Amino acid sequence: MNTYAILILIILVIHYWIGIFADLLNLKALSPELPAEFADVYDQEEYRRSQEYTRARTRFGFIEGGFDFWVLLFFWFAGGFELLDIWARSWQVNPELTGVGYIALLVAGKSLLSLPFTLYSTFVIEERFGFNRTTVATFFMDRVKGFLLAVVLGGPLLYLILLFFNSLGPGAWLLCWLVLALFILGVQFIVPTWIMPLFNTFTPLEDGDLRRAILQYAGKVDFPLENIFVMDGSRRSSKGNAFFSGFGKKRRIALFDTLIESHSVSELVAVLAHEIGHYKMRHILQGVLLSIVHSGFLLYLFSLFISKQELFAAFFVTTPSVYGGLIFFSLLFTPVDLILSIALNGLSRKNEFSADRFARETTGTGKDLVSALKKLSSQNLANITPAPLYVALHYSHPPLRERVRAL
Repeated sequence: MNTYAILILIILVIHYWIGIFADLLNLKALSPELPAEFADVYDQEEYRRSQEYTRARTRFGFIEGGFDFWVLLFFWFAGGFELLDIWARSWQVNPELTGVGYIALLVAGKSLLSLPFTLYSTFVIEERFGFNRTTVATFFMDRVKGFLLAVVLGGPLLYLILLFFNSLGPGAWLLCWLVLALFILGVQFIVPTWIMPLFNTFTPLEDGDLRRAILQYAGKVDFPLENIFVMDGSRRSSKGNAFFSGFGKKRRIALFDTLIESHSVSELVAVLAHEIGHYKMRHILQGVLLSIVHSGFLLYLFSLFISKQELFAAFFVTTPSVYGGLIFFSLLFTPVDLILSIALNGLSRKNEFSADRFARETTGTGKDLVSALKKLSSQNLANITPAPLYVALHYSHPPLRERVRAL
């Protein structure tokens, strides 16, 4: 084993055990005592179920994470990357198509191996706790649509990146960054109009008290709003949510039908005020710009390792390639990616507090948003006493107790 192989193996082992440790701390942090501030939305039985849901998902995560970890190690040390590379090269097509095929096979293989876990998660765990409303037909149709989208959108993008690096060498990262930045920006406009409707039905919110209250609030905060939609979230889950997407005329606010069913008009306006707060405070634009900067940083670092023969030797691959380098670099980059994800999660939680504050200040009270968040927590059986390390690693939103206290 060369230096790169030892380093990557150590990285993967540490990363795996950090996840395990955080999960164990999260389980230990589960308190049998219901926090007093949630007594108005939880009864003792519901609180017990929320903790059992956390335990069930964590135990399942141990099994799934362990399986993924050991499959990766087996594939690596059995020479799977080299065998797949030899097969891909035997197709005798250009290097770009070879690379797209190679990466597509790795992704498809991982997806197939994870399919039983996804099925169990959806139709056993989520079903057991009363969340799942997905039919088998919808489940598999979602995956077919996701695959086709990856082919239509991801395939050409990957082809271009491989073409530029194959043609221009390590210096191609700047041109690739430009292409990726345009792709990230373009997706913001096509996702709300073209992609989301492939998976869900978006119905304009009908005229009534809710629509009038939302439009009145939007006018008050100088937020021109025409596209208010109800999304059929109940088609897949009983969990509720709301989100904002897109820019300009393509922007839209969507409320899950499950959210509307269980919240009052004032609570829904408060939820929408929070989403509008993200837009007003430029959090969405910030996220897009950070994605662009992040992609440029990754491409630059990748350009430094693309010609390292030792990196390919670490995975027993005899013929270096751009597409192989992408895969192996992603594994080497794991610790940097972990640090970046912790930082980005921290920024996201900070933005959530800011959007909450915007909602409180513009609606005149924090009570409605507090009530809405508590109801969502109860209905979704959320863990309201998560461990700090688990929050740092996984939470893009602040723990509910912190949000309630801030509001």
